[in-house]
Amino acid sequence: MTMGRRSLLSSLPAGLAALLGLPNPAEAASKAADPAWNLSDAQWKARLSPAAYQVLRKEGTERPFSSPLNSEKRSGTYHCAGCDLPLFSSKAKYDSGTGWPSFWQPLPGALGTQLDFKLIVPRTEYHCKRCGGHQGHVFGDGPKPTGKRYCSNGVALSFKPGKG
Repeated sequence: MTMGRRSLLSSLPAGLAALLGLPNPAEAASKAADPAWNLSDAQWKARLSPAAYQVLRKEGTERPFSSPLNSEKRSGTYHCAGCDLPLFSSKAKYDSGTGWPSFWQPLPGALGTQLDFKLIVPRTEYHCKRCGGHQGHVFGDGPKPTGKRYCSNGVALSFKPGKG
């Protein structure tokens, strides 16, 4: 039996995770920390827009510069579009020039992280701590004081104006 290139590439994340003794990224991201948010695939599809479903539940990525939240300047809080958990304060938002809403720091206890091998090179993926929804990736090229860039998919967020 031969393995096609697509099959090989799709099996790499789980294989690399196993070699490194890490949890399977696809399984870890799909599990909610809060059992009340362990919804079926059909329930998530009914709850979310198709674009939000693709990002939050299937770890997709929206096109850069496509989210109105990228240019949002008001004070407030950015919440998970899946379960409404507050994730980021507007005080930590900055313009990274990447085309995605970016933050230098999440709210305490809001996110979980795991290694992502989808592009072969390991990256750190982050997801909502409550529902397990994929939000984006964190990189080490952000501003002080953290030096982090939490690069978010705007479709995975909702914005609530306020003090932030």
